[in-house]
Amino acid sequence: MSNTQNQPNILFIMSDDHAAHAMSCYGSRINETPNIDRIANEGMRFDNCFCTNSICAPSRAVILTGLYNHIAGVRTLVENFDSRQQTFPKLLQKVGYQTAIVGKWHLGHGGDSDPSGFDYWCVLKGQGLYHDPLMFENGEAKTFPGYATDVTADLSLDWLKRRDKSRPFMLMCHHKAPHRPWTPDEKHAHMYDDVTIPEPETFYDDYAGKSEAVLEAKMRMEHLKPVVDLKSEVPEGLSAKEEKQWRYQRYIKDYLRCIAAVDDNVGRMLDYLEEDGIADNTIVVYTSDQGFFLGDHGWFDKRFMYEESLRMPFIVRYPKAIKPGSVNKDMVLNLDFAETFLDYAGAGIPDNMQGQSLRPLLEGNTPADWRQSMYYRYWMHCDDAHNVYSHYGIRTHDYKLIFYYGEAFGLKGSRDLPKNPEWEMFDLRKDPYEINNVINDPAYADTKAKLKTELAALQEQFKDEPVNK
Repeated sequence: MSNTQNQPNILFIMSDDHAAHAMSCYGSRINETPNIDRIANEGMRFDNCFCTNSICAPSRAVILTGLYNHIAGVRTLVENFDSRQQTFPKLLQKVGYQTAIVGKWHLGHGGDSDPSGFDYWCVLKGQGLYHDPLMFENGEAKTFPGYATDVTADLSLDWLKRRDKSRPFMLMCHHKAPHRPWTPDEKHAHMYDDVTIPEPETFYDDYAGKSEAVLEAKMRMEHLKPVVDLKSEVPEGLSAKEEKQWRYQRYIKDYLRCIAAVDDNVGRMLDYLEEDGIADNTIVVYTSDQGFFLGDHGWFDKRFMYEESLRMPFIVRYPKAIKPGSVNKDMVLNLDFAETFLDYAGAGIPDNMQGQSLRPLLEGNTPADWRQSMYYRYWMHCDDAHNVYSHYGIRTHDYKLIFYYGEAFGLKGSRDLPKNPEWEMFDLRKDPYEINNVINDPAYADTKAKLKTELAALQEQFKDEPVNK
């Protein structure tokens, strides 16, 4: 039996590739997100939320299951999710919740890969289109006229208005935007036309002292496709530096225009909660499936364990339990989301889940034994589009250690192109932008040894196998 007075509604809004440093509540130098900021201002902002694998499908599998990718079964973009397994929406249904997912799914289609554990689902086909997207509504293919961000919000609001108001709900509103190829709608198409967006501090990183993996990645401004990504051919007569700057401006403005549409629709969702009188009893989350390089290190995309890719925006509003304007500095993961929702719903957290409920943190009480380090693994070795080497590593509050083991291990979406193993290490206190690789600095020898020991312990804890090279 459900108890609507004790079981909060849950509105989980997730965009795709929206970096925290493109949100004004995180102090963005380049963007304003007034509606998203409402959630942070009226709730809690997490400053150290990280993903365990910075790529779309794997992150979504982690969020649904509370399990690392090697256990959830989605390590790359082309490994389909087995929806027969345990997920938090299924467990919420068992305690009375009505559940829905609208927008991006990106975990496979058909049979056992279709969304499961949802009373209603309407999801994009694959990555989906920005305009007139084809979606599967409870399995039936339909084309929805309009802009994908608006369509996702429209369908989400329609479901909320049709729901059974005597029962709690959990709605996953998953926007495609601002994923590549960054196609804005007509309303926002000319934002920033007369503005020069500031370049990031590391825009001209020369990668000195970095690994071969960094040098070989196909994520620099020069790798953006003119007509598809930049909507224009490159002007003639530009110097190499001028072309890099031109490419950045074209890319980042469309990226920000896409976010503007997301922000508008977040506002619509929040307004509905107020109008329906349920804002006080609804947990509202805004996050992204991972971070993103916004010209940082001269890159776009994600995948690497560097900060801009690793860090997720994560803001939560729940007036009954969270103090407005709160900021949390503890280390939290997308691995923790499922456990948190189950905790608040009174559903019980299965023993096999690998994260921790964030409820005590949200209510201002960090447990004494809260994690001080996190484990990351990127599996999709040398894919054709981005050529990022497979790697894993550990991040503490002060340091980061990365091991590029450079093997495909036969995984779908990876290339059988073995690379020599390499290590990188960064002192995040002295070098927050990760410019100086100190892996061979004798002054860090003891720290390196401790990090390697702790890395091995995390792999054992999370039942992952180390690579011996």
